[in-house]
Amino acid sequence: MAAAPPSVPASSRASCRGAARPSLLTATAASLGWRRGWERNPAVSLPTSSARLAPRALAVDSLKVDTLLDSVKWDDKGLAVAIAQNVDTGAILMQGFANKEALGKTISTRKATFFSRSRSSLWTKGETSMNFINVHDIFLDCDRDSIIYLGKPDGPTCHTGAETCYYTSVYDALQGSEATTQERLVTTTLYSLEDTISRRQEEIVTEGSGKPSWTKKLLLDSQLLCSKIREEAGELIQTLLENEDKSRTASEMADLLYHAMVLLRVKGVKMEEVFEKLRKRFSQSGIEEKSSRNKS
Repeated sequence: MAAAPPSVPASSRASCRGAARPSLLTATAASLGWRRGWERNPAVSLPTSSARLAPRALAVDSLKVDTLLDSVKWDDKGLAVAIAQNVDTGAILMQGFANKEALGKTISTRKATFFSRSRSSLWTKGETSMNFINVHDIFLDCDRDSIIYLGKPDGPTCHTGAETCYYTSVYDALQGSEATTQERLVTTTLYSLEDTISRRQEEIVTEGSGKPSWTKKLLLDSQLLCSKIREEAGELIQTLLENEDKSRTASEMADLLYHAMVLLRVKGVKMEEVFEKLRKRFSQSGIEEKSSRNKS
């Protein structure tokens, strides 16, 4: 479980004020050319839920940042494991290492930044490929010795061109069917289902009709698909109206979700796009969201 940043004790604040060294974030900000705007309002702090905002350079209180950086349990080389995770899909994108400066730069720029052990220098993911990871939030684990950059990638994360660096399944390898392509990605239950539906659609094209599975039947018959979605939505509603048990509700929701995902596949819409829409609505009321939708 990720731990919340600790409050800054008075003694720590006093020691920070008396420190002769310049703030790490001050140096980072200056190098990025936005120190002047920050200094006009040095007391601005991180929002309660930064994941509700679009990634952007963020003005922060340097004393709070320094205290937080000091609270991380850096190893004897001054490093901690840093993992980048997709804010919408939950996919683990990559793993690297960060030091105080890398984490400080990530906080200030909202671009996932790491420390290269081979080059002994900082590097921001995407500085060459332009496939940046735009950080929405940062989490520390309960021991404060590892970091998660929760963000949205601009493109493939892996240098091979794959969506993530994790596409080799150990169990596939043990069963003699190790995937060596970039098609085998780490997926959650929802995305595994999306992948299965996608493959059923591809089979229709490559193998012909044959004896179609239920998913193939739905993909081939829009009227059948629409009627099933209406049916499953009605059955989900009934679990509330008739006060059915939680298990029944979960089962009906699973049925509705599956059929709705088939419709998304027919329309060429990915679940990631749906989640992105949801995430962008977190910071506005339903009335505001509907109003903006009507204008567009």
